[in-house]
Amino acid sequence: MQFAERLNTIETSAIRELFKLLGKPGIISFAGGFPDPALFDAEGIKISADAVLANNPGPVLQYGATEGYQPLREAISAFYAAKGGAGSAANVAVKPEGLIVTTGSQQALDLIGKTMISPGDKVIVEAPTFLATIQCFRLYGAHIIGAPIDADGVDVDRLEKLIVEHKPKLVYLIPTFGNPSGATLSLARRKRILEIAARTQTLVVEDDPYGELYFDQPPPPSLLALSEGVPGSRDWLAHCGSFSKILSPGLRVGWMIAPAALLAKATMCKQFSDAHTSNLTQAIAAHYLTLNRLDATLAVVRKTYAQRALVMAQSLRRELGDAIAFNQPQGGMFFWAKLTGANGKASNANDFAKRAIDKGVAFVPGAPFFAHDPDLSTLRLSFATVGLEKIEEGIGRLGQAL
Repeated sequence: MQFAERLNTIETSAIRELFKLLGKPGIISFAGGFPDPALFDAEGIKISADAVLANNPGPVLQYGATEGYQPLREAISAFYAAKGGAGSAANVAVKPEGLIVTTGSQQALDLIGKTMISPGDKVIVEAPTFLATIQCFRLYGAHIIGAPIDADGVDVDRLEKLIVEHKPKLVYLIPTFGNPSGATLSLARRKRILEIAARTQTLVVEDDPYGELYFDQPPPPSLLALSEGVPGSRDWLAHCGSFSKILSPGLRVGWMIAPAALLAKATMCKQFSDAHTSNLTQAIAAHYLTLNRLDATLAVVRKTYAQRALVMAQSLRRELGDAIAFNQPQGGMFFWAKLTGANGKASNANDFAKRAIDKGVAFVPGAPFFAHDPDLSTLRLSFATVGLEKIEEGIGRLGQAL
């Protein structure tokens, strides 16, 4: 068969390929980017499912509007208005008609690719960034440019220079508890990015699936919330959200908040893709938000993930010592680490991953998360689905693999 030429620019996810190796009995996996299913509020989701099927089920089992199930659009609007509590800087006014519901936030990113990227267009992403976004944008012919990051997120000085030099079609960022970096963009940098976006008229895409997964203190307000205080920036901002990490990925409910013209084009493209996101799962999510259970569920998730992140950090320091360097995440699901090669220990994460599998533990080497010039010493570790004892045991095995 003669497949589309655009497929020549992408390849199967390195992470998906790694999962093929995880069938080996006894493997402790830090490789996945999944939330812990034991923490899903299955009872609350069942209550909502029963309710929407018991009360006039016809509409939720029928075709629906491409823009989304109206009660859910209203519920998401209320969700943003209440972020952080009354009067919080995290509050943001989003009208229901100012968003569309997508089949997970991944579809929102795909719709942005379809509507914004022509072959050869330049796109700036963080280096490293979410692997699926690199693949998605490349599929539409983007020339992807990486902007370096540190513990406080993307280097804004460097980002501004790249924007001026390349005049990209868009900039894609995960400002809060990034995947894979775990980094959180500082408040000062967030404001500067909005000012740059408005001044250069550059679309900034804020992907925010992890913002509710903070451990101690809430992160700085989202770019979306801060945009209300930076004149003109809201016109150049798209914000992608999701219930996948805070409620259930199986519901496949995400959304995109964006300027009206972009939403209109994205809605048109979504009609061609799937007509609309499942009305049933949208209705379940909308009803769930009326139960006032999400805050309690998130409290448990935050506490659990915080404990696991702490134990992972302690174990890494104890078992690998100066052979590894990392920043302690303040939320999210990931550690981003760098092999130092100290005392002749491992310095290449790809080689280290193979030895780790032999010891019965898995992680993701960092190279696939770079659009170009990968740092082969980096790796991503997820603590989200692994219990405390298994974290200690798994990091101990990593120490043996050094």
